[in-house]
Amino acid sequence: MLTCVTHSPEETAHLAGTIGKIIREGTVICLDGELGVGKTLFVRALARTLGVESDVTSPTFNLMNIYEAACPIVHFDLYRIASEEELEDIGFFEYAEATEGIVLIEWAEKFPNAIPADHLSVRIDALDAEKRKFTFIAAGEKSEALLEELKRIVDREP
Repeated sequence: MLTCVTHSPEETAHLAGTIGKIIREGTVICLDGELGVGKTLFVRALARTLGVESDVTSPTFNLMNIYEAACPIVHFDLYRIASEEELEDIGFFEYAEATEGIVLIEWAEKFPNAIPADHLSVRIDALDAEKRKFTFIAAGEKSEALLEELKRIVDREP
């Protein structure tokens, strides 16, 4: 587990960008937190680091966006999904279990049994208007390696 606190949207973007520099294809990142806490900001910064030039927006109504970058990025927003059957209908499981690309899932906590065994959970909590607490928990070998690399980088930063 790793806990980080950011003090501005720029620091949040920097943290996400740091992950974007070390992430590997086949990684699943689950983002949870209240509405407006910065999940999409985090995704946008991570996607920019990977080379996405198009607009990165929350797929709340589309349910899924795919971005072309160094590798495909599949961005899900499960906020409006009511059942695992709906996940099946939008092809969630095919994308979430793929070894190519990167999968980012907002509101993953709604369907804990549908999330791949190997994933990095990112809990974002608002501490005030701009200050955010990030709690990272890895499940699985690939995500554990990513988290360990992130710990080393964060520990070196001033």
